[in-house]
Amino acid sequence: MKKIHLLTLVPFCLSGPSLAQNLISDTLTRAQSSDGQYISWQEHIIDDPEIAGFALSGSDGLVLGDIDRDGYEDIVSVHESDAEYDSASHTPGFVPPPEGTVRIAFGSADPQQWVNITIAEGTDAPAPEDAVVVDLNGDDYLDVVVAAEQSHLIYLQNPGLNARTAIWPRLILPMTQGRGSYIRVFAADFDGDGVPELTAPNKGAQSPGPEDFARSTPVELYKLEGDPLSGGNWQRSELGSYSVPQNAEPVDLDGDGDMDIVVGARGDARLVYFENLGTGSLEFAEHAIGIFGGSMGGFNLEYTDLNDDGRLDILGMNNNGQFIWIEQPENIDNTWNAYTIGSILPDGLVGMEIADIDNDGDTDVMVGSYSRGPRTGDGDVNSSDALGRLAWFENPGAAKSEWTRHDISRRKRGMFDKFIARDVDGDGDMDFLGTRGNSAPFDGVFWLEQVRSNTPRKNFQPARAEESDEIALP
Repeated sequence: MKKIHLLTLVPFCLSGPSLAQNLISDTLTRAQSSDGQYISWQEHIIDDPEIAGFALSGSDGLVLGDIDRDGYEDIVSVHESDAEYDSASHTPGFVPPPEGTVRIAFGSADPQQWVNITIAEGTDAPAPEDAVVVDLNGDDYLDVVVAAEQSHLIYLQNPGLNARTAIWPRLILPMTQGRGSYIRVFAADFDGDGVPELTAPNKGAQSPGPEDFARSTPVELYKLEGDPLSGGNWQRSELGSYSVPQNAEPVDLDGDGDMDIVVGARGDARLVYFENLGTGSLEFAEHAIGIFGGSMGGFNLEYTDLNDDGRLDILGMNNNGQFIWIEQPENIDNTWNAYTIGSILPDGLVGMEIADIDNDGDTDVMVGSYSRGPRTGDGDVNSSDALGRLAWFENPGAAKSEWTRHDISRRKRGMFDKFIARDVDGDGDMDFLGTRGNSAPFDGVFWLEQVRSNTPRKNFQPARAEESDEIALP
């Protein structure tokens, strides 16, 4: 007689230590480079509250430049220091505290050694969101211009040889003071006179309410003639007005050799671009970017030729939380077709940076999300909430085909708003510099080292022993 073996199934619940088996950071990587090596990531801290010596928080914008001209790139970062974002215009009578910090991390030959200083804080930088480095006084030293969400644009002049120790002379552009909420700032020489202009979207309020979405606020252009420390030498003009504009990025979108301006509006969920007419007198023509199969609010965008047709395409988020790219048509005024890259839902993608991560010759994308839980403690959140994730999307080679997502880590808290691709350690593969907010006391500036190995390693090695809790995917 044939024996029958009975198997008793015992139900169990994934909780406590069992969840650790599903954590992204502890999972062995499956990502591989073009030569068959496995790709994992190690975190390194550049700036945080412990290094700064004060409660640094709300880390946001990030730009690079050789500030002290020593041959090494330095990092300019802005930190909002505003956990509640309660300074919206729809809060009658509320006067927000003058908080915020602008920091520089001076680089060296050793990627583990950085010298951090503060160049602006308090009333000079109330809730700084973004910055740009640009030489505006013609002394060959990069200056800093900061966009502050609670008030204004501020110009910080590089003192030159004493950039690490001297006070940076400054000017709050008078025509920006108290006029709204500046979320981004960019610089480019649009008219070809050798002096860069600034572009800045004014979204109206730091935390827009219904009345803010119902009105239009301007995307602004600033031209300088003379000493940038003199308020009278700045001329302001408006390119156009939109519902909560949040981008005004210089890019040669039409490929004619001069810089155009791409505008994204959150309230309108649309993109437009201002064609530089090349007359030398700051004349622009506005064009709608019509998208078939998608939409973009345009807070963070990336530009690259994904389909190898010689025209710049645009990568960004649509209103449904999908990461997409839109294909520039042969006639730029025709409809742009949208194609899906992927998503990190339920997490809200916000930061992105393009680079060839796996060295196979095409463009991949590093992304980060915006956690929606408490900013100063892990709080009561679960795997279905919008949490702080790091991931990258692998280009399949034909960009209209299916992209592969490689998750790196997922924490209860973290806003990864900005990345810059650099081979920080000079080992031939691409690393990433980034900021992290929404997670005090873990906010600040970090770099992700790409680690190559012959056998799979854990996806992610954090820099700290104590951190915001890791959460598995839903």
